[in-house]
Amino acid sequence: MLIAQISDMHIKANGRLAYGIVDTAGMLRACIDHILDLDTQPDLILLTGDLVDYGRPEEYALLQELLAPFTVPMYLVAGNHDERMALRHAFTGPRFDYLAQAGEFLQYAVDLGQIRLLVLDTVVPQEGRGKLCAQRLNWLDERLAEDARPTVIAMHHPPFATGIAHMDAIGLEGAEALECVLKKYTHVERVLCGHLHRSIQCRFGGTVASTCPSPAHQVALDLSADGPDCFVMEPPGHQLHHWHAGRLVTHTCVVGEYAGPYRFREGGLLID
Repeated sequence: MLIAQISDMHIKANGRLAYGIVDTAGMLRACIDHILDLDTQPDLILLTGDLVDYGRPEEYALLQELLAPFTVPMYLVAGNHDERMALRHAFTGPRFDYLAQAGEFLQYAVDLGQIRLLVLDTVVPQEGRGKLCAQRLNWLDERLAEDARPTVIAMHHPPFATGIAHMDAIGLEGAEALECVLKKYTHVERVLCGHLHRSIQCRFGGTVASTCPSPAHQVALDLSADGPDCFVMEPPGHQLHHWHAGRLVTHTCVVGEYAGPYRFREGGLLID
């Protein structure tokens, strides 16, 4: 099974640029084209939050158009830039029944056969920070207890401090409680997150938690205690998570045109 993760698209409508600079819609188109050109196509698309920039209906309408080329299942995760009700209203029909069936929080379980996907809602409306309250954590605890298959958890805010100070300031409240829940179970294969616009990995709760780069702008890598909240136009990307031989292996992919591929060998010998 191959899962393509796309995160932090920040789609703006009517040709507007994010922060007056970033053509997020155009960059998402390029990312989608890149995925559709892969030799091995993903079995599903996981979109880990900040789907649009201001949670506006017209932004979600454009996002729908942009995602239309994907024919495989798509699973949407709410981020701090999203608005739950607008997201529910925009994505309807059988493909997105899981949103309509979710309760107050956009949390749901997906049976993927050999593995399972659990989506957590970390949104605090109108705020950048995330939160996992007792209600959300109890839901997770119950879902993990009911099925011992290898499980992937997806949510927007990562549950660990990254060292990027301005992003850690809008991190996840309830991370310690989440860690206590995860430590009870041995079948949590990965915690997949967004929010950071970078590829970052951390051992957490007896498993590995990671973040995904954005198909648009990236958060500047500044590990100083007073680093400013800035972004950079580093190469855009997404991730591929390959469930194979009982393991989830992650590849971070760069979107763009680059030279190659070139052969290492000619006639069975390394080229000198």
